[in-house]
Amino acid sequence: MPRVFLPRNVVLAVLLPIACAGGESTEGSSFGASMTTPMTTPMTTPMGTTSDPGESTADAEATAVGEATSSTTTDGESTAAPTSVGESDTGATEVAEGGCPDGGLGCPCLPLDACNVGLMCNAGVCEVEMTVCGDGMLGGEEQCDNGADNGDDKVCKADCTDQVCGDGKLGPGEACDDGNGVDLDGCSNACVPAACGDMVVQAPEACDDGNADNTDACVSCNTAVCGDTFVRVGVETCDDGNVNNGDGCSAACAIEPPKCGGNFTTDWCPQNGTNQQFTRCESVGNGGKTCNNPQIRYGSVEGGIPANHSGNDYGAWCTQLGFAGFSGQVSLGLRACNAPQGRLFGCTGYDEGAWHWCDWQDGTWLNQALNYPNCNVGDEIVSITCL
Repeated sequence: MPRVFLPRNVVLAVLLPIACAGGESTEGSSFGASMTTPMTTPMTTPMGTTSDPGESTADAEATAVGEATSSTTTDGESTAAPTSVGESDTGATEVAEGGCPDGGLGCPCLPLDACNVGLMCNAGVCEVEMTVCGDGMLGGEEQCDNGADNGDDKVCKADCTDQVCGDGKLGPGEACDDGNGVDLDGCSNACVPAACGDMVVQAPEACDDGNADNTDACVSCNTAVCGDTFVRVGVETCDDGNVNNGDGCSAACAIEPPKCGGNFTTDWCPQNGTNQQFTRCESVGNGGKTCNNPQIRYGSVEGGIPANHSGNDYGAWCTQLGFAGFSGQVSLGLRACNAPQGRLFGCTGYDEGAWHWCDWQDGTWLNQALNYPNCNVGDEIVSITCL
């Protein structure tokens, strides 16, 4: 057990009575004068330790730095000397006074006024970071904050979250937003309305190949079929919009050999009795008896558009094509006849004596250009029916 040294005043209080008891004269000496009679008997201190009377009292005042000591007060109580500030017997990391870690809530800020996540430095102390959506400052869990420009129809929504497709809010650049991840309803996952050509098949679409090509297997988002008026490449050779046979395009959308003689066709049929004049139809109806938008060829020149005229002989025209006669049904209407097409009238003479179709301008046109284009006046022949 280490020795404990008494303070100077305690030592003196003990020594003085002993000196007097030895008969030594104290006359003329001060209270603090040095004692001439040494003590031969050790003194017992209040802590139970001995003290060498010859030992310097200065030594009693000195203690080793960091050494745990105790001192006796004037009333005899023993107190423990404190250890050095900041020193830890356990080796733990130093924390702020009172056990408050720097950067924590209510604790001193870290260097550069930093604090732990969710806290902010205010006057040297870390406080809860206050985040206000709409103040124009990004903080906390905000994804965005454009201040007064926030809005559910803006880039940054009213709740300070980013505008995204599928959040149910119609934002910039979105044509629709139904708030779901279903790609097969009226609004796709790209936030655009369902439409033919978007490559997503949605009712009532039968297909959607993403293009506007009407010669493939998908036509306007419907499966290509014979009779839809579109010729499918590699499958059909014609498509007259119906599934009738004998009209130049069969029910299987294959070109039929012309059956001139009592049948209108979409191919050139000779007008018997004329010198190289032919008739063909844009389309055929009524079992081959009706010709729609007839066109005339004379020799090598095509594009003649027959029009209403007093010289027309519909009966002669029907019999030249192999029919029994004219049914009496002819329709007039608007037909374009842009050059090299031209307007025609029925006549005899000019190029030949048999009844035939003649150039409206000067009559003659066998193997010659037509001279009366732009004749769309509303009395062109749009259909004729023979017996």
